[in-house]
Amino acid sequence: MDLSNLKPAEGSVKSQGKRVGRGQGSGKGGTSTRGHKGAKSRSGYSKKIGFEGGQMPLQRRVPKFGFTNINRKEYQGINLDVLQQLVDDKKIKGTVDIDTLIANRKSTKNDLVKILGRGELKAKLKVTAHKFTATAKAAIEAAGGEAVTL
Repeated sequence: MDLSNLKPAEGSVKSQGKRVGRGQGSGKGGTSTRGHKGAKSRSGYSKKIGFEGGQMPLQRRVPKFGFTNINRKEYQGINLDVLQQLVDDKKIKGTVDIDTLIANRKSTKNDLVKILGRGELKAKLKVTAHKFTATAKAAIEAAGGEAVTL
């Protein structure tokens, strides 16, 4: 190690980048690397989402059709075989409510939960949810459990 091979520590020296708009002598004056005229040369320019340079944007070219009900309620479906799997894994016993399902990542706190009838349930469970299908309710009661609607 001597004066000929000294260099600053890795990452300690940062290059400052271009200094634009500092006069003609700098070589980056005048238009300050923005070219001539047009939206991109102006201060405060920001491109709108979906802007295609003046071409009709995709979201306006594609036709709209159908109907979307703004009052629709979306339910998170949970099948009986999922509940049975949780019982088999010893993650639940006795009662199943919304908090239990959230803890086991089967729904989130804002979801409305509907119990669906796929699979079979062998365990006796007290299930609390927002909705049940007829087959799910029958299967829970057939196993000796109880279906409680919120």
